[in-house]
Amino acid sequence: MDLGHLKREQERWEARARERSTDRKELFETISGSPVRPLYTPADLGETDYERDLGFPGEYPFTRGIRHNMYRGRLWTMRQFSGYGTAAETNRRYHYLLEHGQTGLSVAFDFPTLMGYDSDHARSRGEVGKCGVAVDSLKDMEVLFHGIPLQKISTSMTINGPAVVLFAFYVAAAEKQGVAPGDIRGTLQNDILKEYMAQHAWCFPPEPALRLITDLMAYCAESVPQWNTISISGYHIREAGSTAAQELAFTLADGLEYVRRGIAAGMDVDDFAPRLSFFWDCHLDFFEEIAKMRAARRIWAREMRETFGAKDPRSWMVRFHTQTAGVSLTAQQPENNIVRTAFEALAAVLGGTQSLHTNAMDETLALPTEKSAKIALRSQQIIAHELGVTHTMDPLGGSYYVEALTNRLEKEAYEYFTRIEEHGGVVAALEEGWFQNEIARSARKYQAELEAKQRIIVGVNRYVEEGGLEIPTLYIGEEAEASQSASLKALRKDRDPVEVEASLEALRRAAEGTENTIPHLIRSAHAYCTEGEIVGTLKGVFGEYHEPAYTF
Repeated sequence: MDLGHLKREQERWEARARERSTDRKELFETISGSPVRPLYTPADLGETDYERDLGFPGEYPFTRGIRHNMYRGRLWTMRQFSGYGTAAETNRRYHYLLEHGQTGLSVAFDFPTLMGYDSDHARSRGEVGKCGVAVDSLKDMEVLFHGIPLQKISTSMTINGPAVVLFAFYVAAAEKQGVAPGDIRGTLQNDILKEYMAQHAWCFPPEPALRLITDLMAYCAESVPQWNTISISGYHIREAGSTAAQELAFTLADGLEYVRRGIAAGMDVDDFAPRLSFFWDCHLDFFEEIAKMRAARRIWAREMRETFGAKDPRSWMVRFHTQTAGVSLTAQQPENNIVRTAFEALAAVLGGTQSLHTNAMDETLALPTEKSAKIALRSQQIIAHELGVTHTMDPLGGSYYVEALTNRLEKEAYEYFTRIEEHGGVVAALEEGWFQNEIARSARKYQAELEAKQRIIVGVNRYVEEGGLEIPTLYIGEEAEASQSASLKALRKDRDPVEVEASLEALRRAAEGTENTIPHLIRSAHAYCTEGEIVGTLKGVFGEYHEPAYTF
């Protein structure tokens, strides 16, 4: 094919089309702000080499998917993110979701737990159980998974700053059930770099936080081989206002930094890289989101094989969970959110996700009710069983538009990699506020376009209705805080104080030296030390992190 001739013909057609018709007054751009041409042809792809750039599903570079048979073999894990109030209340919700066809669990923790505070700490007041479940000790973790066999269910835990502490609680809870660590499956988010970048829930400064992550990588490689030690998360970067290209680039840059840290800690890359996973946001720009996931697979495969010399094909694979975009939901006309979420979920499936959470329509107002959570789950089940999109692999592969978007996002990601290195790498760029500034600039631009009505949000800046739609919402009262405080008081009275003190002291000594901290964290969990006590012990060694002031 003569691409030069085709490009000239394409330009001739575009000129003629402009003469014969007028476009609507609208931004013909992706949500990320990239211009969209009226028509795409092979000329937009350049000299594409099919085997080099696309390949086949299950084979390098995995652009078209990481499994040879994708959803023809097994559907994605339907994993609704949930948690509220006490462990007992959330346990009832988990049983409800499993009874209605959910195939994996995803734990949402409350903010005190995310920050490493016990429920009776002064800073926890008014927040216990509000945005997730309160977990203060192994006792709560046992209740959370009561009646749920941990050797049979895969569990994802969205927690970062004190992630290793909650992991220790989970391992101990499994052992209490008689389940060996080697038999549990799941994922710990444990992505501290994106916390400093976007979500701001940390416990320790960057360097000791990264040390805890490499400790977990080493421990799980030997003792918990089915556990994903990090879910490298673009989700919160995107929710903070980034573009798709920034989400892609910043997330992969974080992942590559974790790989460097693992190697620097003395591990072989193939010993830990197969258990790294990813977590993407799926926003409303249907084709851009699909292209983002395809580009991620190709970039990661290339970097792991060619830059880091990984030999195990599992190290080359981007295995990922996806959540539909919370930031795309609106409080106005909330039932419209069912439609938004369904399209985002479809994009995630066409992008090749291995796991999926669909947001509920009421999540801009409160935590989901049982009904709204079930509707969100049913959206996944309809996509899985009624649309026919799972019959073939990468059904949009070969689309001139999708392939051009994939190439563009890949190119932009590498441009960002260069800029990150110019700022001294990921940690240095974080400490100077470069990532935060880039995300803030993108968020401001998008908001300005909404306010100018250059971008339309149905029910918000067009098709607005007077008055609000009243829908039932879930309210979490103060009972959870009182219950947790009473439970903590009883726990501290009933446990063995000698073992509590001994386990925390052993943890402190390990943190001060180079010994792996994870066995000591699990010992502390079995002693029924609280999260606050364990985090406090580590803070005594590592110190605390105070983000510097940035000028955006």
